[in-house]
Amino acid sequence: MSKHTLIGGGTGFIGKNLSKHLTLKGYDVTVISRMPGPKRITWHELEKNGIPNSVNSVVNVTGQNVLDPSRRWTPGFQQNVWNSRINSSKALANALTAAPQVTSFVNLCGVSSYPPSATKIYTEDDKVEGFDYMSRLCLAWEEAAHAGGEQNCRTAIVRTGAVVGLGGGMIESIWLPFKLGVGGPLGTGQQIMPWIHMLDLCSLIQHIIEKCESGVFNGVAPEIVTSKEFSKAFASALNRPCIFNVPEFVVQAIFGKERSALLLSGAKIQPKKALASGFQFKYPTAKAACAQLVGK
Repeated sequence: MSKHTLIGGGTGFIGKNLSKHLTLKGYDVTVISRMPGPKRITWHELEKNGIPNSVNSVVNVTGQNVLDPSRRWTPGFQQNVWNSRINSSKALANALTAAPQVTSFVNLCGVSSYPPSATKIYTEDDKVEGFDYMSRLCLAWEEAAHAGGEQNCRTAIVRTGAVVGLGGGMIESIWLPFKLGVGGPLGTGQQIMPWIHMLDLCSLIQHIIEKCESGVFNGVAPEIVTSKEFSKAFASALNRPCIFNVPEFVVQAIFGKERSALLLSGAKIQPKKALASGFQFKYPTAKAACAQLVGK
């Protein structure tokens, strides 16, 4: 049977990497974008014509970059962050009700709805809650993925930590200061940093599609590390020191208090369901992930 995946947000950091990964694995890939082009459909075309008949799996990785330092945390930007996730999830969930040929729908979300705790280690079995902007966004995001009601396909939610990979995200923003020997953790560095290597995230999505898995998956690496421990692993891979902390007030001055929570606090989370389903992480530790990132 042919493998044809439709990716919402296929032109972003995660989407580009996922498109490349699935193409290398023999998939035909079409992306949904605001702009038309080869192997693309627009969100307007999705609404008008539905999901193409040849598509048998759908993945949604759409979302305005929350941590874009060039954008102030204004009510307008917050609305863009919210709508880009909620509206795209709803649009795909609704379109799936008229696409019986689709067997798998994977919707990416975040891990901010797990409250930070000094002792608790969360799995997919634990309750999530809304206690700030980011956590409420995650809850609404997951709810939107089920907006279509009864669907013919299996629906999986992947709650991702910080996605580390080349060409975007966190690694792109920290590469230069670490390369210059002035990089370091944000705030105290003692906060937990849930994370996953980009290649593992792409492989996990493929695994979920091919196994027709459903339910919630924690898209995080098995190793639980602090921001300081990850920073040290990255600095070590680059053969650089890790001695400079970025003070908390500086982080909040750049990003604002609400979105700084993504950088200055985190929960201890384990990928219980991914491991139980037979998925094997290629980069389960910060040391292994950072070595791959710098080409070692």
